[in-house]
Amino acid sequence: MGMTGSGNSGKCAINVTPMIDVLLVLIIIFMVITPTMPKGLPAALPQEASGENTAPPGRDVVISVARDGGIYLNQDPIEYEVLRQRLAGLYRAGSVNHIFVRGARELEFREVVRVIDLVRGTGWDRVGLLTHQTADR
Repeated sequence: MGMTGSGNSGKCAINVTPMIDVLLVLIIIFMVITPTMPKGLPAALPQEASGENTAPPGRDVVISVARDGGIYLNQDPIEYEVLRQRLAGLYRAGSVNHIFVRGARELEFREVVRVIDLVRGTGWDRVGLLTHQTADR
């Protein structure tokens, strides 16, 4: 069955073809069964608001990064270090629990990530990205 002999020569050889077939089937099974874990940032999906205890929405905090690299906090120009202090103050005040970051279309994404890192570094954990800017600067 697994060994073949040739008469009186005394030499025997193992037939490895069935073992290779089983090995290939096992590899395919493990490749299909092994879950691929998606990697990325955690995202909180919006929930449907219930009619009870809904507080009036506060003023949204929007940080815009213009194509020339200028940073705006709610349409007001602001320097990078001053923005860090303002965000820390807003976080301590607790008036809103989220911040939106918007970047110009022509801007490299690393500039937006730099602002997101600044926001996360001041304590905010809910950062939203705005995908369309109506008035590019």
